[in-house]
Amino acid sequence: MWLNLRTVLILILTLGLLAFFLWNVDLGQVWLEIRRAQLNLVIAATIMQCGTYVVRAVRWQYILLPVGRVPFLMVFRTTVIGVAVTSLLPARAGEIVRPLLLARQQGLSATATFATVVLERLLDVTMVLCLFASFLLFFDPGMGGVDSSVFQAIKVGGTVSAVGALLVLGMVFGLAGDPQRLARVVDYFNQLVPERVGHFVLAFVGRFAEGLAVIRQPMRLLVALVLSVPLWLLIASAIWLATRAFNIELPYTGSFLLMMLLVVGIAVPTPGGIGGFHAAYQLGTTTFYAVPNDQAVGAAVLLHAVSFMPVTLLGVFFMAREGLNLARVRKLTLKS
Repeated sequence: MWLNLRTVLILILTLGLLAFFLWNVDLGQVWLEIRRAQLNLVIAATIMQCGTYVVRAVRWQYILLPVGRVPFLMVFRTTVIGVAVTSLLPARAGEIVRPLLLARQQGLSATATFATVVLERLLDVTMVLCLFASFLLFFDPGMGGVDSSVFQAIKVGGTVSAVGALLVLGMVFGLAGDPQRLARVVDYFNQLVPERVGHFVLAFVGRFAEGLAVIRQPMRLLVALVLSVPLWLLIASAIWLATRAFNIELPYTGSFLLMMLLVVGIAVPTPGGIGGFHAAYQLGTTTFYAVPNDQAVGAAVLLHAVSFMPVTLLGVFFMAREGLNLARVRKLTLKS
């Protein structure tokens, strides 16, 4: 019953976002804009985007070291499968499937492996917000048409968010890096709940903390954070190249703004961020860079295809080799 209701709500949300995205759009003009796009820049954007999954796999392999040594090809294959599942199923199911698959194949703790994915997301949010704050503070935003008070509000919000993300990362480092402090927090919680629940929480937290072991050493955390830099610069490059393919005047650092908006857009639990991704890009380019709506829509459609189509096709290929299909993957997420 709940699953059916969730499916209906996600479908309504997807259709609503697509309706917003396509409101007052001339589809003929959009198709013309796509046909005019510079193919060499589209290919370059696709290469950049594909490169991000190699860097993601390298970073995840490093974060996984305290949990277990995993071959790179296994980490890369599982990473790509996870992205493909997220593209095809709602609620970012790939973030659950990815650690479960790797844990089963390598005999690792599923909870600890899932914790490494949580750490990845925390590193990603921190890096995106830091790049966005650097764009606002140190570079020419190229947004001459935006009201100065609006830009000032964005600057304050972006800077505060970046500082907040760094503080959260530091707090997690403090808890995971000090097992005794973490044990005291868990013991305090256990006094408030039944004994059976307390034992379960204690075991879960112990395995989860195992997955966060990489941040118990400052240098390990620093390396993981440094590996996030090329990852998000590649993503920013793909956004910039795909945008420039439509002859849209956008400074390279302006892609940091669009990147932050797109992160919010794909957080909407639709398959592959459909609707949310498109609306976020459209909003960013039309509002901050005065891009004509039809041109922005065409660029959003092409960027989404560049971002998700190649990796989804490769992920489906890897799934077939693993004997997986969407029905089995869906059951796997439900069991978790």
